[in-house]
Amino acid sequence: MKEILVYGSLIFYFSSFIGYLIEVLWCYLGSKRFVNRGFLCGPVIPIYGFGALLILFCLLRYYEDPVVVFVFGVIITSALEYFVSFLLEKIFHNKWWDYSDKRYNLNGRICLQNSIGFGILSLFIIYAATPGFYFLFSLFDFKVWMILAIIFLIIFLLDVIYSVIIAYNLRNRIIIVEELKNEKIAMIPVIFEKRLKESIAGFKAFPNRLLKAFPNLNNNVFDMMKKWKEEAKEKKKELKKERKEHKKDN
Repeated sequence: MKEILVYGSLIFYFSSFIGYLIEVLWCYLGSKRFVNRGFLCGPVIPIYGFGALLILFCLLRYYEDPVVVFVFGVIITSALEYFVSFLLEKIFHNKWWDYSDKRYNLNGRICLQNSIGFGILSLFIIYAATPGFYFLFSLFDFKVWMILAIIFLIIFLLDVIYSVIIAYNLRNRIIIVEELKNEKIAMIPVIFEKRLKESIAGFKAFPNRLLKAFPNLNNNVFDMMKKWKEEAKEKKKELKKERKEHKKDN
């Protein structure tokens, strides 16, 4: 049981890291710039780790039938992506990715293009990654891997806690903005702007990385938030400058 937990967790971390590299490379090829992809701050995307474990648990028994591995790999990974998209939206009050502009999509949460790619990844996991993991784990003693698994777990949990705090603060600001928009006071632009600025003023952990990693989040609300936070910084700089000049004159 201990071996299963240790090796399973290591497969999760390694797969999450490989998934991160795939996402970063894919975005770089499309935009020609580096983007720190993923919900977490570290170089891991957990959905790939969970996907790899699901594929191994469900499909390793069908090693002799690549067609079954591919077809069920598409189904399993697509279901996982849909579920994660739905869960994140319900928890954090926003849609983290949207495939509505792609052909053959389901509610913008999954699309045929990605599903086929995940099916190919499923083949890679079963026929290439699995032998690779067996070889890797044979290189060192079990105790070494157990220590590494504990270290990775601690780092991973700290990353999750920090990232959830950032995302939850973001969620609260979205709710505040939506509530203000729905109030009658929103009919009076000056008062609405004042109240919105007050609600944003205390938002210390502005999720710049999340907005870059998930462009779908970058709507007018966040543009306003960013604009007003920058304005507040400029005003602080001006006040400091005025105080320095005032001290010189005295």
